[in-house]
Amino acid sequence: MVTAYEVASAVRDPELPVLTLAELGVLRDVTEEDGRVRVTITPTYSGCPAVAEMGADLRRSLLAAGYGEVEVRTVLAPAWTTDWITADGRRKLAEAGIAPPGRVGPVVLNLVPPTRRVACPRCGSSSTRELSRFGSTACKALWRCSDCAEPFEYLKEL
Repeated sequence: MVTAYEVASAVRDPELPVLTLAELGVLRDVTEEDGRVRVTITPTYSGCPAVAEMGADLRRSLLAAGYGEVEVRTVLAPAWTTDWITADGRRKLAEAGIAPPGRVGPVVLNLVPPTRRVACPRCGSSSTRELSRFGSTACKALWRCSDCAEPFEYLKEL
């Protein structure tokens, strides 16, 4: 029998369907007790419009797998960070033409914005520039490679 975690971890993100919620780091916990499944997710940001769809997709997948009662909880603390994206998730983003975010780790706070280097997911060149702070979703930016001239999306780090 497939476990509830295996079912939940296979659910795809509605805005980045090349990734599962587990690869994106949104899936935080799955527990089973007395036939009841409790799933905990942390959205990429508190106003993420895809949270309701994520919960509905998790419920639908778990009910289809035979689980009778499913509760999806959304927790905002600790806040999601792009550091939670798995290595497979980063690889899949690049394969889909979306530049994965760099690892942030602890952030030193100062008044000077950090210099961002984004490698082109198509040719690997670091000669790139930001065209727009926002892409097809609020969590992505639009960039262009100066070497291969291809535009690409970049998943912003948080």
